[in-house]
This record gives sequence, structure tokens and C-alpha cells, in this order.
Amino acid sequence: MSTEAVSRFPLAWPAGWVRTMPGRRTRATFSTKETLDQRLTVILGVKRLERELDALGAARPTLSTNVELRLDGRPRSDSEPSDPGVAVYFGFKGKATVFACDRYTRVADNIAAIAAHIDALRRIQRYGVGSIEQALAGYKALPADSAADWRSVFGFKAGSSPTREQIETTFRTMAQGRHPDHGGSDDAMQHINRAREFAVAEMAG
Repeated sequence: MSTEAVSRFPLAWPAGWVRTMPGRRTRATFSTKETLDQRLTVILGVKRLERELDALGAARPTLSTNVELRLDGRPRSDSEPSDPGVAVYFGFKGKATVFACDRYTRVADNIAAIAAHIDALRRIQRYGVGSIEQALAGYKALPADSAADWRSVFGFKAGSSPTREQIETTFRTMAQGRHPDHGGSDDAMQHINRAREFAVAEMAG
């Protein structure tokens, strides 16, 4: 998978990665000495992640979130989307790799969590117990699961707040043409099923 094909905005959540239900997300303890209130911002989290990716030797990293982008391609720090999930796609020694996190309620903290995770993985090699290749063996990138952007899947405007009834009506209409029994396919039906699950989970949170 080419990292250039991954969307920086909106979030391209990797297929196969279990999502954290909105109601189970927690506040994080990530902070920084770079600001007076020690509140980690998105851009500071991004810089922390970029340093870790560089130290890892990651190639062509792409950070994907639901935060609109600045002119330099990095996510902005002045908004907090309802889905704070973060995924970073990169190449490592010729293999497509991905890390994703949505455990925390803020985008900045999910970015910082990935940065901290990479630091922890690099320590494996520093301590001589194992190699980075062994540590990353379970993080091979799968195609991004575009169903996470359920508004786009169902034709709603970005940032809109459709009702549960509107979502269900749209889902049933789309299912008529995507179900295998009506000329569709299993993949097409599973895609809108996942989009519906993301929508319901967000509304429940």
C-alpha cells in the first residue's frame, strides 16, 4: 500500500483495527513543558511524533486524522472533532506499516500515544533483547477503512449531525443495491455495515 494514497483528512482508519467506542475513551496524562499550562496541542504532538518516526527510520509517513489541515499539511490545533482517532502510515524497510490510536478523547493525546509507543518499541533494540523488525512484525498496514468516514459513505456533509432515523433510512436504501442477493457484493455490503456501526457508535458516545 502506498502511503501517498492515504488521506490525511478525513481520517483513514486502518481496516482490521478495532475502534474504541466513544463512551469508553478516556482522558490522557500526556503533557508538555513547552506551554505554560502544560496542555499538549496537536502541533506539539505532531512534532513529537515526527521526531520518533525520524529516529525509527520511517519512510514517507502520512498522518491521518479528522482535523482539517494547515497550509504545511499538518493538522490544525484549533479544533477537536467528534472522532479523535489518529493513524500514521509509513514504510519501514520496504514494508507498509501503520499505527492507530483512538483510546483518548483528544487528537493531540492520541498522536502523543503513538509517539510514546514508537519510543517504547525503539527501546527494545537499544536494550538488545530483540530487533525493531520483530517488534513491528504485527503492525503491517492494511488498506484504510474508509467506512470510518460514515458521513461521506452515506452522503451527508462533513461535520453534519444527521438523526438516527436519517442514517437508518439511507442505510436501507443503499443496502438494496449493495446486498449480494440484489446484484451487490459481500464487500460492498460489509462496507456500509461498518459505516453504520461507526455512525451508531459516535451517536452513542
